[in-house]
Amino acid sequence: MARHPGTPPEPKGRNTIGRDAHDRDANDRDTGDRDTGDRGTNARGSGPGTRSNAGRRTARSAQRPAGPAPTRAALHEAALTHLARFSASEAGLVRVLDRRIDRWARRAAAETQAAATPNAATQERDPPDTAAPCAAAREVARALVQSGIVDDAAYAASRARSLTRAGRSRHAISAHLAQKGVQHEVAQAVLPEPDAELAAALAYARRRRLGPFRRDPPEGADLAALRRKEAGAMARAGFPQPVAMQALRMDRDAAEQAVIGLKQS
Repeated sequence: MARHPGTPPEPKGRNTIGRDAHDRDANDRDTGDRDTGDRGTNARGSGPGTRSNAGRRTARSAQRPAGPAPTRAALHEAALTHLARFSASEAGLVRVLDRRIDRWARRAAAETQAAATPNAATQERDPPDTAAPCAAAREVARALVQSGIVDDAAYAASRARSLTRAGRSRHAISAHLAQKGVQHEVAQAVLPEPDAELAAALAYARRRRLGPFRRDPPEGADLAALRRKEAGAMARAGFPQPVAMQALRMDRDAAEQAVIGLKQS
């Protein structure tokens, strides 16, 4: 095809169709990066030549010298850095600091093993002493509790509200707080009241399309068996039978209003 004078030549090996396809591929990759919610994965692929963010962090950690054992000052700084991003109970914060100490101990042991002579490499070696750093971690956590920066009661109340809005039962919330190291009496004081648990059961039913939020069953379906199946799902989620049955039998409009009120509370 004749080219108009003054028109720049098209680069060799490329054409407009190829550019369009390339642009579409780039847009797809960008959309994939934005849509992914996993910060520990690489959205651009997992084939040869690609590494996840978690893998890169592990590699950097392995390359960094272990250095001396974590001091109380270093653990205090690490605790404040963690609390600036996440809420935590006292026991949860101790676990975070213990993991930091464990990473140091593993790096120190690997460095000692790598520096050993061939004859000494076969001998059994004592692991790095972590008693002093672990004791310091507990002192740091206790000091932050005493200063009010870490408050188990406030943490438990916040988690309980969030989990109730998400449709979790009292039993499930209690188990979650226990796993986070919150004492039993502190957890019991923040569990939702019966009215709130009913609303939480409705939020769960809405998410699972149960009871008043159920899709129309196919013609000829066994409704009694369907209700038993729904009641079983509510029971496995930790809701008592009276609460579960009340939620499953509620009118759709009343159930919607209860869920909306729960989200706004």
